[in-house]
Amino acid sequence: MSHGKIREDKTCLNCGHTVEERFCPHCGQENIEPKQPFHYLFTHFIEDFTHYDGQFWKTIKYLLFNPGKLTKEYLAGKRQLYVAPVKLYIFISFITFLVPALIPKAHESEKAEKISHIERTEKIEEQKEATNKILDEFQKKGLFSKETVSNAKKIADSIQIKDSVQEKSVLNDGDVFEKTFSDNTTFMDAHNLKEYDSLYAKDEGFFHTLSRPMAKKVFELKESGFTKAQIKEKYIETILHTIPKALFVYLPIFAFFLWIFHNKKRWWYFDHGIFTLHYFSFLLLSTLIYIVINRIGNLLPDYTIFTLLFSLINVALFFYISLYFFIAHYRTYESKKRVSIVKGSILFIINFIGLLIMLIILMYISLIMLH
Repeated sequence: MSHGKIREDKTCLNCGHTVEERFCPHCGQENIEPKQPFHYLFTHFIEDFTHYDGQFWKTIKYLLFNPGKLTKEYLAGKRQLYVAPVKLYIFISFITFLVPALIPKAHESEKAEKISHIERTEKIEEQKEATNKILDEFQKKGLFSKETVSNAKKIADSIQIKDSVQEKSVLNDGDVFEKTFSDNTTFMDAHNLKEYDSLYAKDEGFFHTLSRPMAKKVFELKESGFTKAQIKEKYIETILHTIPKALFVYLPIFAFFLWIFHNKKRWWYFDHGIFTLHYFSFLLLSTLIYIVINRIGNLLPDYTIFTLLFSLINVALFFYISLYFFIAHYRTYESKKRVSIVKGSILFIINFIGLLIMLIILMYISLIMLH
């Protein structure tokens, strides 16, 4: 509840009607002094979202742990007790990609080590060439026989190869993307856009039409001096910031499929829209929980117990997210269990494919829009 000072004048500043208590009965505006202390800006902002009476936290609790509850309550007309669906979605979208930015990323030293891997490889090659030159000089001067020089080169090569393998072992399995976007980047066997066009000049198919903008962007980033780590970070950040927009675009499609599979007289398209807003808000909040859990996991020591614990949490979260839709669907639409399971399964598969296609399009656009 707001802590703004109430005006002595009972005339509403907004509509001119008489205000007997705190809020105008005609327009709903709070009859408080228009000028407030500076801190009021911040406290009012927090109150708008959290409503110290518990509205916000009650909404979040039901959203996470009581699938379908918010939708049923809202459609039943109980709308002052909870945050409005659109406002909830926008707010969760905001915090989902604000909070992770506040959590420090781990393994910065490892990233630096991986980035410098190419430089160390180049030094190994330089050392190899220098060693071979010295051995060749010794052979010319008659200090070593040809056979001795050949054996020495083999021994030197084996040592350098071993060194190189050890350097590469620093890269873990999650660095496939970074290897692709290294300083020696190739895209479909091409090292630059000119070479790419030369290799695929005769290919005018649909795949080439889609892949050329990707190749162009990859080589532009390479020529601009971006490191593989920077490109990876920018790419993931772009995808994460675009997910709420993509879900919002897909929202009416999701609601449309719900409308097709349910009684048109009992359930309006509006009702399906409310269900979809709540469900997508849950998906975004789950995404936030997943990111935060894994960021925290990366900050902890690399012990087996921690790895096992966070793996179990991720598996549990995955299954809960998968089951959430079926539970929410059953509770909201109140159909028989078998009917609900069949409809829910069909809808889940259709929308899973739809969201997957949306994600692929999102990844494609995110790559070609990097700058």
